[in-house]
Amino acid sequence: MVTAGMLPRAAVREVEARLRAAGCPDADFDAAELFRLAVGGDARLADAPLGAEQAERLEALTARRATREPLQYLCGSWPFLDFELAVGPGVLCPRADTEVVAEAAANTLTGIAAPRVLDLCAGTGCLGLGIKRFCPAAQVTCVEKSPAAFAYLEKNARCALTGQGSQTENVLEPSALEQADAPAFDWGPALNALRANQKPAYAVQPVQGDLFTYWETLPEGQLELIVSNPPYLTAAEMEQLQPEVAQEPAMALEAGEDGLVFYRALAQHYKNALCPGGALVLEIGWQQRKAVTALLAENGWAEIRCIQDFGGNDRCVTARRPK
Repeated sequence: MVTAGMLPRAAVREVEARLRAAGCPDADFDAAELFRLAVGGDARLADAPLGAEQAERLEALTARRATREPLQYLCGSWPFLDFELAVGPGVLCPRADTEVVAEAAANTLTGIAAPRVLDLCAGTGCLGLGIKRFCPAAQVTCVEKSPAAFAYLEKNARCALTGQGSQTENVLEPSALEQADAPAFDWGPALNALRANQKPAYAVQPVQGDLFTYWETLPEGQLELIVSNPPYLTAAEMEQLQPEVAQEPAMALEAGEDGLVFYRALAQHYKNALCPGGALVLEIGWQQRKAVTALLAENGWAEIRCIQDFGGNDRCVTARRPK
């Protein structure tokens, strides 16, 4: 147990031992992060004994992490690319593998002055915001169905990219979101009215909507990019989740018996929303390359290819609407 008067390194060793006993992966990293949250700073550089309040905070965080509550939820924010995202119960934690998807998506926009981008199943908004970070002139709309996740998306759309250097420090200004020479795009009556009557407050535009029906609201041929990290776990995989993942929302993970229901909808219904040559970029499970590329081919998509993540696993499929 962490108690007042413990030296910082001894406290971290105590936390690490308890997390390791609880089966937490990366217990040493987690212990250091919990110390930073509870006490502030790096335990390796501190020598003052813990005060009573510090010890109480660290003990409480350790107890929660030992129940396998995700570290990201305890922290309340988590890095993605070079910015921080608000995260907590009710939203999928951003992962490093998804950075590969964001980069691949941004690469499809090379040479396009003011691309129009749609991020479906946006969650925290990590993909849409990542694209905006790479391509500040992009007009990005992030669609999320879950009310719980949407609260994080809305906050991140307002806050995540503020102060991120000269490229994006002015992303909330109309000149960045509403390029004067960009083609007008019909997002639907409600959002059009909002955008017409209110100065943009977001780096990306959050919209509450459902991937399975949102395509019905989109005009043909006006997007340069659609990106999505949809739920993709099979029913069998949902029964074998790591304890931390089991505490993330099932709505953001489960995709039917074969894990493909969202990819079917994307392949069948979203091609016409893209301009000719427009790109679709999808995160996939590491065993889904053949199934997802086959779905895209069956539905007339062109230039289908797969990109691997940092661990060498298939992680991203890209395709284009034929020109």
